[in-house]
Amino acid sequence: MNKGMKVMLLVMIVSLVIASLWNTIPFIKDTIHLILNPTAGALLNWNTDIGMIIVTLIIILLITLVQKFTIDAETMAEIKKEQKFLKEEMKTYKEHPEKMMELQKKQLEMIPRTFEITMKPLIYTAIPIILFFRWFNDYFTAVDVKIFGFFSWFWAYLLLSIIFSLILRKILKLP
Repeated sequence: MNKGMKVMLLVMIVSLVIASLWNTIPFIKDTIHLILNPTAGALLNWNTDIGMIIVTLIIILLITLVQKFTIDAETMAEIKKEQKFLKEEMKTYKEHPEKMMELQKKQLEMIPRTFEITMKPLIYTAIPIILFFRWFNDYFTAVDVKIFGFFSWFWAYLLLSIIFSLILRKILKLP
C-alpha cells in the first residue's frame, strides 16, 4: 500500500471515529454547533428551503474548489486519453482473446493511479463533510421540517449537491 492510500485510509478511519463519537464526546458536537448554529443554522432558521440551497451551494463550491486545486488535471487528462485509446484497441481486437487480455490488464493497471488522483481531495473534505452531516442531522431532528414541502434534509442535500456539483464542475472545467 503506497503512502497516498495509507493517508486516505487514515482519514477514513478518523472520519468514522469522529462520526461515532459525536454524542459521546461533547467537545466535538458542541464546537461544531458553536460554529454552525450562528451561520448555517441562521440561514436555515430564516428560510429552510433557501437556506438549504445556500448552505449546500457553499459546501459544494468549497468541495469543488478543493478538487480543482488538488487533482492533477494533466495526469487525469493523460489517463483518460490512454483509457480511450485502450477502449478503441479493445474494439479492434474483439476477436483476439490474447490481445484482449493484455489490453484489459493495462486497463486494470490504471485503476490504482486513477483512484489515488481522484480520491486526493477527500483527504481535505471527508472530516468536514462528516461534521456537517452530523450537524445537519442534529438540526433537522430538533426542527422537524420538510424541504421544498416533502424532502428530508438528506435527500434535499443529495439532490442539490448533484445539481450544484454538475454545474460547478462544468464552470471550473473539472474532469
